[in-house]
Amino acid sequence: MKSLIILEMANNHSGCVSHGQAIIRAYAEICDRHKHDYNFVFKFQYRDLDTFIRKDMVGNREIPLIKRFSETRLSSSAFELLLNECRHQGFKTMVTPFDEASIEQLLAHDVDYIKVASCSFGDWPLLEAMAKAGKPIVASCAGASEEVIDNVVAFFKNRNIFLILQHCIGNYPTSAEDMHVGQVIYLRSRYPFLQIGFSSHEEPGTTDTAPLALALGASSFEKHVALETESIKKNKYSTSPSEFSAWLEQLSRAASILGMSSERYVPKIAETKSLRNLQRGVFVKRQIQPGERISLDDLYFAFPPTEGQMTANDISKYAFVTAVQQLAPDQPLQADTVQITNHRDAIQGIARKIVQIVKESGVTFPEFADLEISHHYGLERFYEYGLTMITVVNREYCKKILILLSGQAHPEQYHRKKEETFHVLWGSGKIRLNGKEENMKPGDVFVIQPGTLHYFSSENGLVLEEISSTHYVDDSFYTDEAIHDNKNRKTFITHWRMA
Repeated sequence: MKSLIILEMANNHSGCVSHGQAIIRAYAEICDRHKHDYNFVFKFQYRDLDTFIRKDMVGNREIPLIKRFSETRLSSSAFELLLNECRHQGFKTMVTPFDEASIEQLLAHDVDYIKVASCSFGDWPLLEAMAKAGKPIVASCAGASEEVIDNVVAFFKNRNIFLILQHCIGNYPTSAEDMHVGQVIYLRSRYPFLQIGFSSHEEPGTTDTAPLALALGASSFEKHVALETESIKKNKYSTSPSEFSAWLEQLSRAASILGMSSERYVPKIAETKSLRNLQRGVFVKRQIQPGERISLDDLYFAFPPTEGQMTANDISKYAFVTAVQQLAPDQPLQADTVQITNHRDAIQGIARKIVQIVKESGVTFPEFADLEISHHYGLERFYEYGLTMITVVNREYCKKILILLSGQAHPEQYHRKKEETFHVLWGSGKIRLNGKEENMKPGDVFVIQPGTLHYFSSENGLVLEEISSTHYVDDSFYTDEAIHDNKNRKTFITHWRMA
């Protein structure tokens, strides 16, 4: 999403339409060079001075702001001319209304955005009128307490009104030590569902604060703009076109340096090649026949790799590597001499399902216990025949947690040495002992003597506690010999709870 750049004219038009139009045109030339990177909005301030200024102060020129507002007053038709110039130059339009009458005026002028000034943040009668207008809202929250910000955010959120919340400091100009750009992080953390912006009033020649805000996650930026002539001078916090151009160039440079943040970047070919040249190549230890599965024990790794050779980075416990031609000892393992099947997605998908059933069942076990996945007929049939196990302890005695997913069955087997007891913790299923089938429900206990054929299944998921004598690796005998022929029917994962 493009960042939003708000150019605040305020009263810098000096009450002169032609001067306001000149400002818009001058900044249009600058913004046109960056139109593919940003969305630009020109902002004006509306006040119905006949009612905005209290009756006993009308015409009082001793108060600077009343004097300034009165001397730069523009009619509704004059503002329409400025808005039309903005649209002609490709800008969206925004208005800060300081009273309810100004909201009626901005609606008549069909502006694109409404701006909430920091001084109006918490002006509930005005906010109510803004909400009824139904326009997207950009709100600066300088000086507002946490409670007020919470309330204003909830106010617009509950009315389904689009809101950008902007960090702002209400000193004009703002010194570096008062900038508190880190508030962008605070606001993003507190309101993660909002876009957070930065409205700055620093010295106009300053170019380093907006890039900092961008790096912290700001997605909108507001800047006061002006144009000096022989008779019209800009204030201490408004930029000239050259200052704004330098500010925007620095912001764009920062954006270029920051690069992608919403997803992982794609490396360039040169980077990929450079890194590959530093990796270890894969070599074969022994002679391997076509169709033979290659294990980690069959390989060694050495630098540098040759062109087309697999590297250590291509080998993982999830990658099943099978030779497609005969391989000789010390031969570099080329990509075209093997077939690789990567099961990472399948294994992690299983882990996610186990995490969910663990949460539902409430079963507990040591934090870093390995997850043992048995795929008796291969991963492609795991959800038909398979089992996941968590070993809690295996000494002279053994305890495991066994988990069946919905619709899953564990093939028939027996043990020659091990005696085991199944205690049903959660779910339901069926168990078959020497051909006799029984239902399984929480609290049931089943004792399985050595030599007993046992098979169990579940339609809706099942968690068992297995308590047994010592578990031996070579003490499981399946009645289907095809399972014994599958030498790679187990996968172990240590860090699986975050899957």
